[in-house]
Amino acid sequence: MVVDDHPIWREGVARDLAEREVDVVATAPDGAAAVRIAKAVRPDVVLMDLQLPELSGAQATEQIRTALPDTRVLVLSASTEHGDVIEAVRAGASGYLVKSAGMDELVDAVTRTAAGQAVFSPGLAGLVLGEYRRRETEAPDAPQLTPRETEVLRLVAKGLTARAIATRLTLSHRTVENHVQNSLRKLQLTNRVELTRYAIERGLDADE
Repeated sequence: MVVDDHPIWREGVARDLAEREVDVVATAPDGAAAVRIAKAVRPDVVLMDLQLPELSGAQATEQIRTALPDTRVLVLSASTEHGDVIEAVRAGASGYLVKSAGMDELVDAVTRTAAGQAVFSPGLAGLVLGEYRRRETEAPDAPQLTPRETEVLRLVAKGLTARAIATRLTLSHRTVENHVQNSLRKLQLTNRVELTRYAIERGLDADE
């Protein structure tokens, strides 16, 4: 589903996605309509603008994610403002893409979001990471991951697949998956998107 308050942009993106065999099930012109329509059509991915009438994109994202936990939200915005990116992630967005992205990049981002990956335009994940480093410190009772689990989590945050991580660390695919599952259990998270968001919030995808 494509959500944007500019009709030409909204319909153009929907048309271009459809031409590339992405099934566009609906469009919406504002945040309130996005929430209402999403509940009716239950899309796999909502492509969400942030600057919307009625409800902001972040507010709409939060309401959609609450009502439809299996629906993922990919923000597509002209803004690269620090606060906008952080607000979107806090609201439950799986990723954030700027509108200067090309159509091939957008199609790839939608596909990856549908597959459960966290997708950010280059540099934006770093904004989120830097902010959380500045504002947050680990709670004393935070779950403790082993050095290897942290190493795997760092690569998950960079967007690597389990097989790519296995190759990078010279481990078996099963061992990497075990580390991911152990991390999920310790952190009381349910999937890789939540795990990636956790890692991004704590700066684990930054280059060492």
